Amino acid sequence: MRLGWLGTQRVELRFAGRRGLNAPNITTDRSKKGLLVSNCSLVADMVFGHARSLGPARLGPAFWYRPCPRGDTLWAPNRRMPVSESSLQTPLQKLRHWEQHAPERIYLRQPVDRQWREFSWREVGEQARRLTAALRGFGLRPGDRVGIFSKNCAEWIIADLAVMLGGFVSVPIYSTANAQTLRYVLEHSEARALFVGKLDQTEDLGPAIPSGCVSIGFPYPTAPTEHAWAELLGAHAPTGDPADPSLDDVMTILYTSGSTGNPKGAVHTYRSFAYAGTHLAPLLGCDEQTRILSYLPLAHCTERAYVEAPSLYHALQVSFSESLATFFDDLKSVRPTLFGSVPRLWKRFQLGVLQMMPQAQLDQALANPQMAEAVRHKIAQGLGLDASTWNGSGAAPMAPALLEWWQSVGLPICEGWGMTETFAFGSQTLPGQEIRIGTIGKAYPDTELVTSDEGELLIKSPTMMREYYKEPEKTAASFTEDGFFRTGDRAEIDADGYIKITGRVKEIFKTAKGKYVAPVPIESQLAQGGLVEQVCVVGIGRKQPVALVQVVEGHGLDQAAVGQALAALMMQVNEGLESHERLDRIIVIDQPWTPGNGLLTPTLKIKRHLVEAKYQALIARDDEARVEFEADG
Repeated sequence: MRLGWLGTQRVELRFAGRRGLNAPNITTDRSKKGLLVSNCSLVADMVFGHARSLGPARLGPAFWYRPCPRGDTLWAPNRRMPVSESSLQTPLQKLRHWEQHAPERIYLRQPVDRQWREFSWREVGEQARRLTAALRGFGLRPGDRVGIFSKNCAEWIIADLAVMLGGFVSVPIYSTANAQTLRYVLEHSEARALFVGKLDQTEDLGPAIPSGCVSIGFPYPTAPTEHAWAELLGAHAPTGDPADPSLDDVMTILYTSGSTGNPKGAVHTYRSFAYAGTHLAPLLGCDEQTRILSYLPLAHCTERAYVEAPSLYHALQVSFSESLATFFDDLKSVRPTLFGSVPRLWKRFQLGVLQMMPQAQLDQALANPQMAEAVRHKIAQGLGLDASTWNGSGAAPMAPALLEWWQSVGLPICEGWGMTETFAFGSQTLPGQEIRIGTIGKAYPDTELVTSDEGELLIKSPTMMREYYKEPEKTAASFTEDGFFRTGDRAEIDADGYIKITGRVKEIFKTAKGKYVAPVPIESQLAQGGLVEQVCVVGIGRKQPVALVQVVEGHGLDQAAVGQALAALMMQVNEGLESHERLDRIIVIDQPWTPGNGLLTPTLKIKRHLVEAKYQALIARDDEARVEFEADG
């Protein structure tokens, strides 16, 4: 038996044939108070959210499905998918559609020197075709890989379209990547060209770019390149012979953030992009008035799935931020109707609010019915989120206390989950659904999420990668015999389909007592109090675990008060832990963990093995103090 979810209906599967039926069909049998699920050719019936009677026939291997007590409700999805599989279009088909039917509608908005530069669909298409001609002029052929190394900007999406129009394969690279990572990705993918754009560090990239890889600079101050954007646009006419890829052609190689070693390249076809682009916008309630601010890395699957893909398929307007210094001004100028971020930034937004209105004053105002709504509106307006109908968070778990705080000020946050390998498709709390703090929402329609006997979260998704590039052994090891992808996350699924991530399968470590400890649940408890911003629980081979923490900025406490607060927090957390899990010490770290110093991935996940290695001397030190400060060492 395997427990899991298909769409949003909990299933208890008793298999009568082979395991792991993909996109089965359903028919009711009320006499047995169950459903007969059959893996026949009518796959669209379940995929798009409605059952079809199959009559008495038994079409292929089948199993009985007994639903949870909900009357006679038959598999009710979050929302019905808007189109059938056969009507999926490629992004280039959608580009041509908007060029023909809305050529002067503004698609992209880029601030330059505090002035908005706007690009219509006609301009975007024309520039992309000129760049395609330039890439072909450099000798690139269909299937060749092209890197994009830049912060988000309008030119990022135009360059991506140029790569598609040439039949090439895009290889996005995080703008925070160091020279070693940049060279590894370019060499591993055998990239023939590299777009270089907005970067914080603009030193010469020459040593990191392999010979034979042409470099092209975006029209911003950036690292030296062989060719300039404006030069290529002026030297080439728009190509009149664009590629016409199929949904099953390779579109992009997305390299993972590399939290445990060299990044792996997840190979995605146009089908992944098309599926996300077609379905995510209506699921999130997008329409022609939707405004998006794109600032989380486009090199990551989430921004491409939630921003770039829907914008192409539904003509959504996308604006960008000029720089970190202008981010809040740009946010307030755009007033996005959808907004996603990561826990660390949501925490900083909270601290900004509390600097303007201390918590005691805020509590008093929210307790007054005559003032509460005005205060909530002022907070949202001050952040530029007063028009946002849905706010999301991902990449890492958010402390429940922080989620509750945002709910209290009228800006509830929906946590979601996805992976590079699934093109960010997985689970989400969609508009109108109940937000259950501590969960990552429910499985998207058409996505199967189940847990293995060992508690690992397994997934089947229409946006699943084809393979890890050049790594067939890792590809094979990542899938179960019945076709589920092994996510590496440990999870629990409740009776209503809400999923809770409880840790990583490989993050569990063994202490000197021979007992295993799962660090993530302990870290989540430490983060609830509001004083801890980052935390990493370690303890391989030690008698008891140790927590490395960084405290939030602007807490207003001296070192003695911080020590007392953390000691009390540790005591409170330890009371709920098994004896072998209890923390021996908390060590307060001075230096922030960032992608720049290599201790966080570009998506702000902790590189545990590197953090533990860096602070090994501190961890190994025997000290009677319950709370230590790195500065005192």
